[in-house]
Order: sequence, then C-alpha cells, then structure tokens
Amino acid sequence: MSDSPAASLRVRPRIWIGLAVWLAYALLVFAVQQLSGVPYTEFGRDGGTLFLGAGLSLIIGAILLAITASLLGWWRPALFDRKHSARWPIFVPAIMVVALLLNLASTDWGSYDVGFFAASIVLLLVGFTEEMATRGLLLVALRSRLGEGWVWFLSSALFALMHLTNALAGQDMALTLTQVGMAFLGGTVFYILRRTTGSLIWAMVLHGLWDFSTFAVGHGTPGPLAALGSTVNLIAGIAGLAVVAFVIRGADERTVR
Repeated sequence: MSDSPAASLRVRPRIWIGLAVWLAYALLVFAVQQLSGVPYTEFGRDGGTLFLGAGLSLIIGAILLAITASLLGWWRPALFDRKHSARWPIFVPAIMVVALLLNLASTDWGSYDVGFFAASIVLLLVGFTEEMATRGLLLVALRSRLGEGWVWFLSSALFALMHLTNALAGQDMALTLTQVGMAFLGGTVFYILRRTTGSLIWAMVLHGLWDFSTFAVGHGTPGPLAALGSTVNLIAGIAGLAVVAFVIRGADERTVR
C-alpha cells in the first residue's frame, strides 16, 4: 500500500482541477448574483437585496463545493495540514480580530430589522465557500506540483482576483482594484491562520465573521470607530506580508510525490 498523501484520495490532485473549481465557483457566484437582478452597489440596502444579491449565491456555492470535495475525496487535505507551522505568526490574524471587533462596536445595531439580520447571518457562509474554493480545494491542487511559497502566492492572488467580478456587477473599477489588493492581504492573513493552526476551519470562521462585520458596519449610521477598523485590518495585512515567509519555511504539505 502506498504511503503517498494522495493514496487515500479518490481523485489524484492536479493543478488544473483546482483552477477549474476556482473558476467554476467565481462564475457561479457572478451568474447567480446577476440573475438576482440586484446590482452590487445595492447589496445590503435591506434584507431582501442582501439575501438575493449575496446570500443565495453563497448557499448554492456551499452545497456544490461540499459535493465537489466529496466526489474528489479531498476533504481532509482541504481542511487540515499534516503539520502546523511556527505558532507565533498567529498574532497577524489576531490583529484582524481586533479590526473585526472595532467594526462590530461601530455598527448601528438599532438600524437592523429581523429580515436584514437573518440575511446577514447567511453571509457567514462566505467563510466556508471562499476558503474551501481557494485555501481548500485550490490549495490541495497547487500542492500537487508547486512549492509552498507559490501555493501561498497563487491561492492568495486568485482569491483576490475573484473580486474583479464586482466591477462587472456595477462597482466602480478603482474601488474594485482597491478591494482586490485588500483581498490579497486578507488572503495572506487567512493562509497564515491555516498554517499556524494546521486547519482551514479557523480561517473559515474568521473570514465569515469578517465579512459579516463589514456589511454590519456599513448598515445604518456607523459609529466613530468605523474607519479605525479598516486601518487596523490594513495593518494586519501588511504584517502578514512581513511574516508569511516564516509559516512557509519548512512546510512539507505536498499532496503528490
């Protein structure tokens, strides 16, 4: 019996499979959002636009990604590393947690109604869908051939590029490009959290809560600390770039040898 990490997988990991999953997920989300008839700039105006514009695509995406992971047999390598990296860089995602708490503290909770709150809870699914698509299944595929440095860079870059579809959905291009840059930094933070804990699950949780907090703080009249949350999040991303090499160093997570 082979002791290769790929021996227990139904489908042998290949880079093209990961890229296909990434592209299919991005196109699915864009298509569902377009069919909803809600422009990107209107997401979150009320509970209905938030659910149709964002929530519905996340529900469909989560179901299809779960089916895909099962068919491929990639659940374990998608969710868990064989060994975690050095623990100390976990301070980077901890900075993002501070930014998240600042967002929640600045949220105008009085502006919420039951419908908007219910729709916003669905946003937590973004942690599962986007992490599974990029730092889960895509990462497994990239590890079949590439060194860990490329795995970090490409998984973070492709995660960032998914956000370009927001411009096609009606968002200003300059704002979209800023969002792409911030997504690359955020992807680096989530990658660090995966490596320091040895599990994608914590990155899923943080990602879901972060997106929830950004929609929450943008609803109603934000408090005076709202801008500080964005600044602290930027600091987390820059710190992530400074230390990501330490979680890459010595990694031995190749799925095919």
